[in-house]
Amino acid sequence: MDKIKILWADDEIDLLKPHKLFLEKKGYEVVTVSNGYDALEECEQSRDIDVVFLDESMPGLTGLETLGRIKEMQPNLPIVMITKNEAEHVMEDAIGQQIADYLIKPVNPNQILLTLKRIIDNKRLVSERTTQSYQQSFRELFMQIQSGLNYEEWVDVYKKLIGWELRLDSSGSDDMSEILSTQKAEANTEFSKYVVKNYLDWLGPKRDKAPTMSYNLLKNKIFPHVGDGIPSVMLLLDNLRFDQWKVIEPIITELFRVEEEDFFYAILPASTQYSRNAIFAGMMPADIETRYPKWWVNDNEEGGKNLYEGELLAENIQKIQRKPWKFDYVKITNVAHGKQLEDNVLNYLKNDFTVIVYNFIDMLSHARTEMEVLKELAGDEKAYRSLTRSWFQNSPLYAALQKLASKNVRLFVTTDHGTIRVKTPSKVVADKETTTNLRYKVGRNLQYDKRDVLEIKDPKAAGLPRPNVSSTFIFAKEDVYFLYPNNYNHYNNYYRNTFQHGGISLEELICPVIRLKSK
Repeated sequence: MDKIKILWADDEIDLLKPHKLFLEKKGYEVVTVSNGYDALEECEQSRDIDVVFLDESMPGLTGLETLGRIKEMQPNLPIVMITKNEAEHVMEDAIGQQIADYLIKPVNPNQILLTLKRIIDNKRLVSERTTQSYQQSFRELFMQIQSGLNYEEWVDVYKKLIGWELRLDSSGSDDMSEILSTQKAEANTEFSKYVVKNYLDWLGPKRDKAPTMSYNLLKNKIFPHVGDGIPSVMLLLDNLRFDQWKVIEPIITELFRVEEEDFFYAILPASTQYSRNAIFAGMMPADIETRYPKWWVNDNEEGGKNLYEGELLAENIQKIQRKPWKFDYVKITNVAHGKQLEDNVLNYLKNDFTVIVYNFIDMLSHARTEMEVLKELAGDEKAYRSLTRSWFQNSPLYAALQKLASKNVRLFVTTDHGTIRVKTPSKVVADKETTTNLRYKVGRNLQYDKRDVLEIKDPKAAGLPRPNVSSTFIFAKEDVYFLYPNNYNHYNNYYRNTFQHGGISLEELICPVIRLKSK
């Protein structure tokens, strides 16, 4: 391993010779210069400097001026300011230019060593500690996954896996990330078995022992907190997984305080047409079709599948609330709509309840499938999370939330379902009326590998419409995606590692619902 290289600039550099010898004995390489101009020349000529120690009060080019010039050349190079001057404005100027640390003269060797450990070794130490902690947790998680969990315990396992994913992301522990990915796949195998065994019971004889699901999300998790005089805003970010929530949480919690982090299970199919209509209607899709036939469109029928969410919400509120609320339903599907939301968001505070459906993440996942550049930008979960965070931080939505945060507002952040990165193809033979979704199919005379699916031959038992007398639903388990035999190899390569939804996985079914309040 190469030695850590230090550049030390001080007009009294000869007096610091003991410090130089001390560091060299500890294995560091130290290059010394006596003025800012020479420091700049070293930084320009050598790109292997790991850290700069910079005296603040050098004659000629001052330490602060040298600092600014070095940052222009190498913005990410850590710089430690060493100064006799404790004046507040000096420190503010130095910190404003993003110094890594500062030391007050006279410095002793151990101070310098601690600073180097913190700056240079911190990432390595964090990585080693994170790796060690995950290794200790691996066995515990393995035992938990195999222990016959209930729906709450599965949420706990999923959150732990996400927690480790995020920690390993930031620590750069690639080897451990691969092991975690394998453990997450094992968890999805067991979770799929659990859902296959229990799903129909949740909608039938054991409904009172089921988790909150799409169709009773509003009734159980949202409506009880609305109507107390504080305007409530429900933000539904389509396709928002728990891990994506965790990466935007630090941004949102600068504005709002989390009162409760909760969850619900998306219904099957975990797709917008079914889950989001169920959320707003407060009923399963089969009941929507029966009660509001003009507002339901089956997979094999022409027309928009989510055109009446506002109307379904109005009916749901009227059904549940004795005292009518003033409410609005707002749907954002493009940048122009986002800017309108940013401009008008404070107008919604006259309502008891406002729903904002924001469609960006869904568009991102579909665009990622279609566009090569996005496949490269969001090649895996880590990159997908990063892209989500970057979008959110620069979106009209974030600007709108900043406006809301200045008022006394209750905010709910939730979703309709999540997505999973698919890796395992499975052949399906079907007629031309069968839905094109890669994670579920509904059609007649389907031929498929039963090991890869949950099959529902009686859609009514799963609260689903029956487009035809012989319609069957199949839902992909784990990371399976369905392909037709025609052009199989082409579509296999095209869709592998894309983010899809509609089937059975932790990522698709376990959804966040967060209650927050303005600080």
